[in-house]
Amino acid sequence: MNQTPPKKVIVVIGAGSIGQAIARRVSAGKHIVLADLRQENAKAAAKILSDAGFAVSLTTVDVASRVSVQALVEQANAMGDISGVIHAAGVSPSQASAETILKVDLYGTALVLEEFGKVIAHGGAGVVIASMSGHRLPALSAEQDAALATTPVEELLHLPMLQPDQVKDSLHAYQLSKRGNSLRVMAEAVRWGKRGARINTISPGIIITPLANDELKGPRGAGYRRMMDLCPAGRAGTPDEVGNVGALLMGADGAFITGSDFLMDGGVTAAYWFGELAPK
Repeated sequence: MNQTPPKKVIVVIGAGSIGQAIARRVSAGKHIVLADLRQENAKAAAKILSDAGFAVSLTTVDVASRVSVQALVEQANAMGDISGVIHAAGVSPSQASAETILKVDLYGTALVLEEFGKVIAHGGAGVVIASMSGHRLPALSAEQDAALATTPVEELLHLPMLQPDQVKDSLHAYQLSKRGNSLRVMAEAVRWGKRGARINTISPGIIITPLANDELKGPRGAGYRRMMDLCPAGRAGTPDEVGNVGALLMGADGAFITGSDFLMDGGVTAAYWFGELAPK
């Protein structure tokens, strides 16, 4: 008697434009579990994906809560084999305090990697959305890199380098978090590899999303416009361009890529270190 093979599940954490763009490229014939802190965001994204022919289930998740992330893992795992994880949730320096950024962007990402690393299917792959901000932070010591990469999740926020007297402001917290994301993914790639799965980060620059449009109108707007004008590409990016890289990293053509970080910022970081955007 032939048994129906288990359904393949793609978990998308963060219902924004970038998560959707990657999901559209890798989820045909699979079931999407779409999770966001705000149910209204998840509903809006689910309608777009459903109208495009994708099978979607909705749920809420708070990535800063282990209980919430574990509930998401259980819900997704009950639907089939988790073959893909797209982690695109987070808060920006204009949205939150340094403490909240470290809890959501740094601790939350480490938590997602740990919990989904326990269930990811053989042949599966994940992508974490980091940021070019992680590349603008000066080099950390080897000990600090190792601490961000390997400190047990529940001890992470107790690291001396992450205490209020060391983290200057919300932007510094964001840069540390995003550097930590890429380091954590490098370490987690070893553990995911033992299950036959892969995990990578993408570090986008200014990508035109509703959030970026808000930022362009906010106090950092002039700085962002200057980055767009003076970077080698001379423009911002689009979610679809990030989606293309996400599809490479999660698909068969990226089967030899794991533990890597892909910087795609139109050359902003290059111009920051070696060009017209260099600090005076």
